[in-house]
Amino acid sequence: MSHNFMSMFVTQIRGRVTFHLIISSSYASTLIELNTMLHREAGCWGSEFWSTTDSAEPCCSGKGVSNTVGTNASEHFGTTTTGIDTRLNFTDYLYEALVSENISTFLDEQEVETGEELKPELTRAIKGSRASIIVLSKSYASSTWCLDELVLILEQRKVSKHIVVPIFYHVEPTHVRKQESSFGEALFKHRQRLEAEKDEEKKRQAARKLESWTAALKEVADLKGKDVYGRIEKEFIEEIVKEISRKLDIHMKSKIPNLIGRDRFLYTIRSWLHGGSSDTTEILTIWGMAGTGKTSLAKHIYLLHRHEFERSSFVEDIERRGQQSSALLLLQSKLLEDILKKRKIEEDDVQNCTSKIGTALLQKRAFVVLDGVDDFEQVRVLVGREGFHPGSRIIITTKDGSITDKALLHIKYPPKHTKLALDGLSSTDSLKLFCWHAFGGYSPKEGYEEDAKRASKYCGGHPLALKVLGSLLLNEDADTWSHTFTMLESREFQTNHVHKVLRIGFDSLPSGCKELFKDIACFFIGKETEVTEAILKDCGVHPSYGIKKLIERCLLTIGLGKELKMHQLLQDMGRDIVRQESPDKPWKRSRVWNHEESLNILQEDKGTKRIHGLFFDMKMLKKESSLCGSSSVIDYEFEDIDLNMNFGVGPSFSNHLEFSSSCSRKIELSTNALNRMEKLILLQLNHVKLNGPLKNFPKGLRGLCMHGFQSEYIPSDLPMEHLVALDMSFSNLKQLWRKPKQLLGSLKYLNLSYSKLVTVGGFKELPSLERLILTRCESLTHVCESIGECDSLVVLNLSYCSKLKNLPIIIRKLKNVKVLTLDGCGAGVFDKERKRMKLLNVPNKDGVSKTLQAFFSSITRLVLNSQKSISLSLPSSLVTLSLTNNNLSSESFPVDFSSMSMLKNLYLDCNPIDSIPDCLKSLGRLEVLSVGGCSMLKSVICPSSTIKRLYVERCDILEKITLHQDMLAPPLTCCDRSVSLTDIEGILKIQDLAQIDNEIISSLGWTDIHYVKDYKVRSFNYFVGFSSKKLPVKMLYEFGIFSTWFPGKEVPKWFGHRSNGSSISFTMPSASANKRIEGINICFVHIFPGAYTGITKSIKVKNITKDRSWRYHCLFGTIAYFGEERVRLSHWMFGNNELEAGDEVSVTVEECDSAKVKRVRLSHWMFGNNELEAGDEVSVTVEECDSAKVSECGISFVYSDRDKESVDPLSYYKSWKHIIGRDLSPFEETPGDYFLSNYKFIPDARHFKRLFYSETRFKKSFDHIPLVEYPLT
Repeated sequence: MSHNFMSMFVTQIRGRVTFHLIISSSYASTLIELNTMLHREAGCWGSEFWSTTDSAEPCCSGKGVSNTVGTNASEHFGTTTTGIDTRLNFTDYLYEALVSENISTFLDEQEVETGEELKPELTRAIKGSRASIIVLSKSYASSTWCLDELVLILEQRKVSKHIVVPIFYHVEPTHVRKQESSFGEALFKHRQRLEAEKDEEKKRQAARKLESWTAALKEVADLKGKDVYGRIEKEFIEEIVKEISRKLDIHMKSKIPNLIGRDRFLYTIRSWLHGGSSDTTEILTIWGMAGTGKTSLAKHIYLLHRHEFERSSFVEDIERRGQQSSALLLLQSKLLEDILKKRKIEEDDVQNCTSKIGTALLQKRAFVVLDGVDDFEQVRVLVGREGFHPGSRIIITTKDGSITDKALLHIKYPPKHTKLALDGLSSTDSLKLFCWHAFGGYSPKEGYEEDAKRASKYCGGHPLALKVLGSLLLNEDADTWSHTFTMLESREFQTNHVHKVLRIGFDSLPSGCKELFKDIACFFIGKETEVTEAILKDCGVHPSYGIKKLIERCLLTIGLGKELKMHQLLQDMGRDIVRQESPDKPWKRSRVWNHEESLNILQEDKGTKRIHGLFFDMKMLKKESSLCGSSSVIDYEFEDIDLNMNFGVGPSFSNHLEFSSSCSRKIELSTNALNRMEKLILLQLNHVKLNGPLKNFPKGLRGLCMHGFQSEYIPSDLPMEHLVALDMSFSNLKQLWRKPKQLLGSLKYLNLSYSKLVTVGGFKELPSLERLILTRCESLTHVCESIGECDSLVVLNLSYCSKLKNLPIIIRKLKNVKVLTLDGCGAGVFDKERKRMKLLNVPNKDGVSKTLQAFFSSITRLVLNSQKSISLSLPSSLVTLSLTNNNLSSESFPVDFSSMSMLKNLYLDCNPIDSIPDCLKSLGRLEVLSVGGCSMLKSVICPSSTIKRLYVERCDILEKITLHQDMLAPPLTCCDRSVSLTDIEGILKIQDLAQIDNEIISSLGWTDIHYVKDYKVRSFNYFVGFSSKKLPVKMLYEFGIFSTWFPGKEVPKWFGHRSNGSSISFTMPSASANKRIEGINICFVHIFPGAYTGITKSIKVKNITKDRSWRYHCLFGTIAYFGEERVRLSHWMFGNNELEAGDEVSVTVEECDSAKVKRVRLSHWMFGNNELEAGDEVSVTVEECDSAKVSECGISFVYSDRDKESVDPLSYYKSWKHIIGRDLSPFEETPGDYFLSNYKFIPDARHFKRLFYSETRFKKSFDHIPLVEYPLT
């Protein structure tokens, strides 16, 4: 026989036909036998043989016809059945099921004589197989051949893991077991034949066989089987085929793509696949740049889950195949054949075929994948416009994220649509994928570790690039690796391999979008989207539309700081396209970004009209020069320059000043070099000395960046009429210009940070100015009142202008200012206002010091009313105000903030306040409050119910946060490094166990634990991110669950229900007439692997009877060294009938794999209103993870008196809103299933930075946190 074959036998035996399906493989063999006894009137013995193989060749001799439906023979299964009526329907349906699984089927006929032994090839197939389906019909026992096969199959079940599935085809299992009815009659005839035998030896052999048949029938009847009675046979067979496929993991063969680093995407897609209602249809669009593995991911999911649907189809590579003639018809036919389960569809009209597909998809629950779609018309033609059968799932892979949205407009009942953006791999997974192709494993070969890291790093997480580069280096020597790095530096690798794939997306762009792509690739990576759009507007492109199209084609992304981002390989491709305009003559290119080439053009006066963008930075030139002699471009890493610096709007904290002073003297350039660049719109000349008049600058400039500009003012002859963005940071400017400049109606963004400005004015000439950035202008003393003329001003940043004497009073009249940043402005700004206060002789309010903070002095106005209050005199339009690091105490704040009714974001970080000022209560729209780094802050009372985010990180002595009573849900709270925080009212509370009242301990049912109060353990607090020294044993309360950890080796003696391992199940007992179950105590003993490990494992309590579950993940726990032991004890309160008498309940703990050190985990769970009642079956389970095993667990019930009139010691805890038995809606994942974790509202600092980076990028408190991005869907 072939090494991989699948065969189906139908053997006609004297008026009966036995149907056999045998699947076998030397690698993962499968036999499923179908014995069908069909009564016939013919009196001869014959056979009919169907064989399915992995080719058109039969697996054994015989004449017949091969019908090839598919060539994939790695999916193997078989069946056996019997019955007079099965040959014309049951076996036909089975045949169709085989064809639908792409199994090639062969039909043969041959003779079989009476009493013939099993054919050797059939015996070998049974012994080499993994499974058999025995279909027991009324005539089954009439065939001695069927009975011999049954004996052999059951023998295989005993000696191997052979799967046996009986199907009772219109027979009762008891008739099979006791040999009654037709089975008794058949065995009676066999016994009569035995008794008539004259040969004693044959008689003894027949007796042994009869005994083995009887035992085999009894054994197979006792197995868990399937009953066809009352079922539609066709549907029944389809169900059997799918079940066998699942049991044998047929779909898990080698054709499923090997995915590395895609676990989180697989989880997301599986959740989508199974998360929706069975009555709804859903579409998932997986989109991303070319070569990121969209097809492999979709195919992996499809092959794993297609058997769960009635019909399935994978239409692959539509973009490429769609370019061929008659392509749409071929694609339609493939889809229709799969849905209708027909081998060939004859159709010559696209419209008719679309109509047929639409009808077919309405009738069957289908799983369809449309791979590589590049036009929404393809979707319309392939799925029609009628909609889908309920429960269907459709996956579309594409490089254009907007295609599905357009296609859904043409569907009568459009399904729910979800998008999943597929990004690159992490550095760890990149290395694994590279090594997989370069070395055949997940790790580098010895001696190649650094080279492998270097090569994988170059690919920037792009799967296709990693695959191509790894394959190039497979089994190559060190010289080849060295040559490859040289090739990488020359860009040959990208041009010859990866760029062919990536250019597909670029070539399909409209011409304007192509130009925009090149502009961004050469100049605007890392620059803010809004600024880029403003500069490029009216330059022959439509940047808003173009950026949207580039994002849809996965050629561009928007970062967390609203900056433009592009994969390194895409940027290289864009620059290579520009380079090809003139490979050897940069001055003939449209864009010049290489600093050495730019310097050559400027020094040699080679500028031309073709150039419309040129960047030169002396600092970057020095870096490029330092690369000479480097073996690879991979060694070159650009400095992370702030995205707002060039043509920008924000500060940078690099050492440009130090550098510019040293390098400007070395490079002098003549302005005459710019004469011939008439079409130049983007120019960067950083840290150079210019000789000659600035009138030589091109008149069409829209973006000009000149860091380190030498003059003390901007010369009047500099053409600025069309300038949109001007960046002169790190300059010698002391004022903008000596005399009023002509009206600059286009200038929107002005950045003068780190300059030597003493005064800044002349704002009348800047009517369109939207952003003014003056960060760290440390000599600045005065801002002119003319700033009131800037009606368009939106952003004003005066951070760390430490000598600023005052702010212009007129600033409050600006109607459009949304963001005002006044961090670290110092005391000088108060001088003018303090004198005014002294003249007016206004008494202090509520003990406010005469030496009010200088910062506020310049921005306050005096309201001479009966209260003599002080209020801020700032624009009422403000949305964001930052007053960080101004040495403001609680007494220094004004008493009235009501004028800023629009304020949503307030940053008061690094100020010596000890509480939240009452004046903030007037901010009725406040959503973000940040008081991070306030070292004197002891408590925080949320001033408004509207707050959605609260930053209290690095507040050393902060102990308590009190939320506003009208809040519907807790705000997102960042408390990183606030190590004293132990109480967030209504959310969590941490207390020393020794300080808790004994009455409370008693109410929890925690008996005989007084000795624990003297213990000390090392604790881990995930909320604030720290590991402590040894501290007294703590108790944590959240969600109605009390938890504590202490040293111990076993579950306490007072636990009545115990179990070894990480789970326990039980039935809820009945309570007496005057007592009820208040809660349950759960205790676990943990075993640790050693070293230094923390316990933060999940506990899952599942009410099996009511199909409800609560999974609790605690973010506070204990830390253990090797040899130490712990007990974890928790009490769960239940309120409204969650657990009742008779309910079956399980409790499980997440477990770890390599634990050796014992710990005990003890917890008390309070249950309130009949959640656990007499007769409830309850299970307690500890869900497992990778760091610690659970050796023992225990459960005890806590009762209370129903008629007890005394005060409940737990009443405070029961009053909380978000606890079991009350409102857990924010934590409900699916109906009845709750994930109880405060990480949802108290995530770590890294999560905060990722989510809100664009809003907090100026906050230095997050500088120590690495930024990790994930795809947004």
